[in-house]
Amino acid sequence: MEGKAIPYRILRSSRKTISLEIQPDGRVLVRCPRRMGAEAVRAFVESKSDWIRKHLAQQAAQPKRPALTEEALRTLAREAARVLPERAAYFAPLVGVTYGRITIRAQRTRWGSCSGQGNLNFNCLLMLTPPEVADYVVVHELCHRKEMNHSAAFWAEVERVLPDYRERRQWLKENGGALIRTLEP
Repeated sequence: MEGKAIPYRILRSSRKTISLEIQPDGRVLVRCPRRMGAEAVRAFVESKSDWIRKHLAQQAAQPKRPALTEEALRTLAREAARVLPERAAYFAPLVGVTYGRITIRAQRTRWGSCSGQGNLNFNCLLMLTPPEVADYVVVHELCHRKEMNHSAAFWAEVERVLPDYRERRQWLKENGGALIRTLEP
């Protein structure tokens, strides 16, 4: 793959920045502002080609876990519906926030999210991670109740509650892709 152009898909939106995502199936997705020209996108991808190749190689080297059955997903969802609300209830006072309803899904692109109304969504696959990693995702989403972005203030809030959040986040970066791929048939 060295020297070859990296194939990618562009997703344009009203965002202000450009970002890269390596999807669970190995495709490269570029998210960019609507008005960004194709040449600027190509230059960005080229400038990140070493990073992309490194992550694609890491993804390919991860052992392939068997796809989860519907029954296994239902079991994980039931467990997540029991465990994650308890963890949110524990951490919310530590973060100093409240939240709305909690929804559990099997998602291919997110571990969690927080809506503007304060509702939290969590991926049932968190039940396959170490408990401290699931706690990191819960705290991450609760901190969005204070900062709906990933600014320095947001990360300072996460660190205040979980001083070792970087290690937990790193575990998810290194191992999460293999878990997400269990959703593929």
